[in-house]
Amino acid sequence: MSGHAHEGRLIVISGPSGVGKTTICHALRGRGRIVRSVSATTRAPRPGEVHGRDYFFLKREDFIAKREAGGFLESAEYAGNLYGTPKDFVEEQMRDGNHPLLEIEVQGVTQLRKQGWPGIYVFIAPPSIDDLRKRLEGRGNMPPEVIARRIQVAEEELKHKDLYDFTVVNDVIDRALAEVLQILDRNPFRRE
Repeated sequence: MSGHAHEGRLIVISGPSGVGKTTICHALRGRGRIVRSVSATTRAPRPGEVHGRDYFFLKREDFIAKREAGGFLESAEYAGNLYGTPKDFVEEQMRDGNHPLLEIEVQGVTQLRKQGWPGIYVFIAPPSIDDLRKRLEGRGNMPPEVIARRIQVAEEELKHKDLYDFTVVNDVIDRALAEVLQILDRNPFRRE
């Protein structure tokens, strides 16, 4: 990557299911030059979803071919579908001086770190596992075994906090959002 001063930076946000990271990412979008990184997926579009805006919808064989050609920054499989962050999209946004915002799982972050992608990596953590359990239960739409599984995954994810540059505890969403914005303001893009 060339070192133009006006080049964008990668912003990576992750955290356990139910922690409020999607809410934070929604609020960040459109501030300054933050743009949502559009992921590719092999799942079928849901009603109202648009190719290239919500996701890049790819056939499974096309996704695999792109992955083998090194076309994704990171990719993973969830519930039988493949998801990935297209490298060309991210690089193009950064060349244009935008800051692609990636909301990805810990395993994706591990892949990015292995490849040495510079960026600002932020982990959104619950105040406690107990608090997270209450939040998930409060949604009222999840069977107990799904909640138990998500809590298990969250405990696993919390062990990987050291992959990130910053950890923000989301107890009150407005305060967590303010903290994330402060981090982004204080940390102009550092290229290793």
